[in-house]
Amino acid sequence: METKKTKNEISCDVVVVGGGPAGMMAAIHAAKTGVSVILIEKNKMLGKKLLITGGGRCNITNATFDNRVLAQKYGKKGKFLLSPFSKWGAKETIDFFESHGIPTKVEAENRVFPQSNSAQSVLDVLVSELKNSGVKVLAGSPVVKIKLSKNMLLDVETEDTVIAAKAFVLTTGGTARPETGSSGDGFKWLKKFGHTIGTPSVALVPIKTKEGWSHKLQGLSLQNVKVTLIDAKVRSNAMVGKILFTHFGLSGPLILNMSQSIGEALREGTATLELDLFPSLDQTMLDEKLREHLTKAQNKKWANALAGFVSPLLAPVLVELSGINPTLPVNKVERTARLAFVRKLKALILTPIGLLSKEKAIASSGGVALEEVDFKTMRSQKIGNLYLAGDILDFNRPSGGFSLQICWSTGFVAGKNARGTE
Repeated sequence: METKKTKNEISCDVVVVGGGPAGMMAAIHAAKTGVSVILIEKNKMLGKKLLITGGGRCNITNATFDNRVLAQKYGKKGKFLLSPFSKWGAKETIDFFESHGIPTKVEAENRVFPQSNSAQSVLDVLVSELKNSGVKVLAGSPVVKIKLSKNMLLDVETEDTVIAAKAFVLTTGGTARPETGSSGDGFKWLKKFGHTIGTPSVALVPIKTKEGWSHKLQGLSLQNVKVTLIDAKVRSNAMVGKILFTHFGLSGPLILNMSQSIGEALREGTATLELDLFPSLDQTMLDEKLREHLTKAQNKKWANALAGFVSPLLAPVLVELSGINPTLPVNKVERTARLAFVRKLKALILTPIGLLSKEKAIASSGGVALEEVDFKTMRSQKIGNLYLAGDILDFNRPSGGFSLQICWSTGFVAGKNARGTE
């Protein structure tokens, strides 16, 4: 007859569940004054998702140092972040990593990266700080149960250990890239605890397009393109930024930031994307620019005339889309055909047919209702000794370091207050 295995029982002051950026930040700062902290991570290693951020380069924050302006980047819900940002904003993030031997650099759209171009260097700093702060890490230890009594958490259980604590920090993330451990576990627990959970959905995700010509442009990146979402013949959203053509459709910061709106439009019916390749020029100015270019190419055929006007990869596709005979000499191209081509450059149509899955999403939307969290301390309004941080919170955030900044800021505040100090 088999006997039930007795679990190890240990205790500490603070338990942090979730070893991502928010969890590591919370554990480090909870332990700074010597309280005992245990960090529980379901994966065998910490920071698995951190290592793939920014294409493996880790876009640690956005160099927006006015906290009100920074909060506005998150839309109407950004007001909840004013308090955390006042305690740990973009400047504090940069100072933290630079003071630990990670010099940073600012790239397009104020994106901040380590000069090493390596997410591993960022993770190494955090792991080192955990060790130096005395945090005990239990990796490869999925939580199977969290015990609640009279609106207070008592302990968490892994497969072989029961850990009791005075305070608990939950940083289990959302549902994007579940292979990294973000499988929505925290949402299930919090719902049982009485928290309102917004339905998780993919956000910051590439899109699929119908047109084959866009797939031919795989790998082409365009820096300043205006993309307008046309939903039920209404121009509902327009943004200017960087796009990337892929073998399935479109990606890049601009598309990622528009993906949630595109997804909503597709759920309601059909949607169209209108690409303006020259947003700084109106049609008259663009026509003049094109005529100046073609004047220098009078002896060329139309098939070769756009070289130098647009990127080499884009030129043959535009020749095809123009409807102009590719063998026609430039000086034989009629004015009406040229003007029609200019209009196409200002309104290139693509048809989105879907979003990629959560396995390809950078972030997810949905999560704990923000009104149920005290953002001065990150304490749950439902559970007296529970603190929440990171992607488990219901924020929509743009691409560009804004998701990690939520993790650093809310993780810092949660960790600081979970150990009972301001």
